Amino acid sequence: ENHDRIHLRTTYYNYAKYLESYGPCCYSYEKSDTHRVEVPRMLQDDTPSLEIYVNKMKDKNIYKWWAQYLESQSDMDSALCFYESAQDYLSLVRVHCYMGNIQKASEIANDTGDRAASYHLARHYEGHDDIKQAVHFYTRAQAYNNAIRLCKETGLDDQLMNLALLSNAEDMMEAACYYEEKGTHMDRAVALYHKVPHKHLLFLNDFSALQLIAEDLNEHSDQPCWHYEKAVELLVAAKKYHEALELCVTQSLTITEELAERMIVTDSKDLSEDARKELLERIADCCMRQGNYHLATKKYTQAGNKLKVRLWCSGDTEKIVFFASSLDWRKNPEILKTIIGFYTKGRAPDLLAGFYEACAQVEIDDYQNYEKALDALTEAFKCLSKAKDTSTGQQEVKLADLQHRVTLIKMFVHARRLYTEDPGEAVRLCESLLEEPELDPAVRIGDAFGFLVEHHCQQGNFQVAYRKLEEPPEASAIQNVRYYVSQASLQSLQKEMGVSMDRGDSRRNVKEEDEVEEDLTVS
Repeated sequence: ENHDRIHLRTTYYNYAKYLESYGPCCYSYEKSDTHRVEVPRMLQDDTPSLEIYVNKMKDKNIYKWWAQYLESQSDMDSALCFYESAQDYLSLVRVHCYMGNIQKASEIANDTGDRAASYHLARHYEGHDDIKQAVHFYTRAQAYNNAIRLCKETGLDDQLMNLALLSNAEDMMEAACYYEEKGTHMDRAVALYHKVPHKHLLFLNDFSALQLIAEDLNEHSDQPCWHYEKAVELLVAAKKYHEALELCVTQSLTITEELAERMIVTDSKDLSEDARKELLERIADCCMRQGNYHLATKKYTQAGNKLKVRLWCSGDTEKIVFFASSLDWRKNPEILKTIIGFYTKGRAPDLLAGFYEACAQVEIDDYQNYEKALDALTEAFKCLSKAKDTSTGQQEVKLADLQHRVTLIKMFVHARRLYTEDPGEAVRLCESLLEEPELDPAVRIGDAFGFLVEHHCQQGNFQVAYRKLEEPPEASAIQNVRYYVSQASLQSLQKEMGVSMDRGDSRRNVKEEDEVEEDLTVS
């Protein structure tokens, strides 16, 4: 115990074996934790002593061993008593079934919820053709496949549905096939197929159930891409064409020619001629957004919209460009690709460059996203470089201007990225930018000064930060301070300097008490 504890149990066991040669010795076997096997073996010829030892130890394993011994001696009542003490519910149910006490066995299985006991009892009931009780106890044992098997064999269709939903995918599929082959309760077959994605789902004709499944899909569903594609097919099968198209657009699902053809059934009584043309135009519009111009042209032709077909096929640059400019790319980013395709088709790289410039300005004005603006201006420069110069040198001027704006934005983007690593160098870069004579509109004066104000507020230099608000040479350059400086920094500045930031121009707010207050809220 003091010097070799790692071998302590082995030592006790060997010592117990030694003592056993002189007579029964329980203590050392207990210390070696082998008493549950060794003591019954040692006392097997001395039944009274063994019974006394069993009652004294109050050990479930020993109780179970003793119950099994009593059962082998056909002392069933005593065996049941010790099985109960051992909480061996399977053996209790087994012995009660053997003795014909089925009611008692059922009570034990129901009260304890023991799965092994319930399974044994279910097998007993099945052997005696009590199907209802067998299904019940198979369910309690979570042996759903056995319960489903019995339901299918005996026509318990109502119970089959509930059991299938509780079971695994394979059992659900078997139950769904059962309902489909039987031809009844098709809604149940659809629901089960929905739980386990399967090709059979597409051939069922219960369109109301199919629509419910399609509507149930969302971004949190398992295998979302597969589900959205199947949802589109289900909606088409249910003749919910507009909903199917909407799903294709919102989830960026490609409209194939096969899918488009399935949406148009010429002899369908569900669509009038006008509704069919409207649907064809919607399909064509979706194809245009996805860049499938060939299919879009085909559908515009089928819809009888010759204007759009001629527009696309004629190569009329002016009309194509006009059509591109009429699309609202801000509401749907997918339209951006379509617009680029139109300008390319219209052979108007100079106008495409202008479009990229407009995109860049929107990114700056609306989102302060100079990274995206830089990408857009770079594309604008590439497009304008490909255009033919028909303006006697004006293109070179425009290219130089674009290059200058790209350089300034690159410096500002670099300064903002550098700030986390080297704030001092980032501030120096930003101050050097402000010395540029034509900084705006490439980089707005307000954004540059806002960058510096934020820095000085974070450093606790509130007087310097306040002076930065007064530095812009034009009062309107940083008039709407809340647009360029965070609310937290403005509140800190207002608290430390004792001035209100509720007016458009902080200098005029201090010096001119009666100036008309401006609305500084930025949508």
